[in-house]
Amino acid sequence: MTTNIAMPMTRVAPVRSRPHPVLRAPFGHGVMIILSLICLLPVYWMIVSSLRPANALLDGAFWPSTITLENYSYALRAIPIGSMLVNTVIVSVAVTAFQLLTGLLAAYAFVRYRFAFDKLIYALMAVTWLTPLQVVMIPNYLLVARLGMLDSLTALILPHFASALAVMLFTQSMRTFPKEVLEAARMDGAGGWRILWEVIVPNLQGMIASLTILIFISTWNEYFWPLLLSRTPANSVIQIGIQMFMTAEGTEWGPLMAASTMASLPILIFYVLLQRQVVQSFMKSGIR
Repeated sequence: MTTNIAMPMTRVAPVRSRPHPVLRAPFGHGVMIILSLICLLPVYWMIVSSLRPANALLDGAFWPSTITLENYSYALRAIPIGSMLVNTVIVSVAVTAFQLLTGLLAAYAFVRYRFAFDKLIYALMAVTWLTPLQVVMIPNYLLVARLGMLDSLTALILPHFASALAVMLFTQSMRTFPKEVLEAARMDGAGGWRILWEVIVPNLQGMIASLTILIFISTWNEYFWPLLLSRTPANSVIQIGIQMFMTAEGTEWGPLMAASTMASLPILIFYVLLQRQVVQSFMKSGIR
């Protein structure tokens, strides 16, 4: 006796054809080129507007018919751009160095040692990172005023002495560091200070480079805190100098664009010279 068993029919999902890699590469490059041009358009328009004469600032031409450096000459005469750029460099470098140093030391303390309320302190520190600057701006201003440091570069640096973001990122990186390496260093007689600077820090170069870039650019573009403290142009930063071209009578767009170009030039040169290191550091550290 023969029994016929009906086998269940299974549907085979249709195989979707994917574009050939030879076709995907030009498409991806084309998209990246278009996005790059969109990102560069404001920078291009800033530079071109700074080269236009006063009677052609609202001209919609892609390239000015007449090129002049009068806006740069006027901007250099109107505000002390040189001293402001030097002040901005000093503040940015100092804030970056202090935040990296305090971040490394605090992160090593959280990872290496166990002390009372360490988790609570770490949580409270993380909360400060989520607190907007405007919330603590007035208390910081009152503290700086009582210390007699208004209108000084020290006042611009002191409130940014430490960064919760730096502490958190360094802490997470150090927690993933191989414990066997640390134990081997201790067996060789290395103390905590030597382990930090000779074992851990050399292996955090990607994270340190990424944070250096982020902190430096963020400090360079800082506006509200210098605006609150600065009283004289000689003790101010370049962002305040740019704002001086926006008055109640109107905005001087030509000199403003010229000053903005001069303020952006150091950052652009820094990125062009260190483009490869910048990209590699962000890839290694995982920051996007």
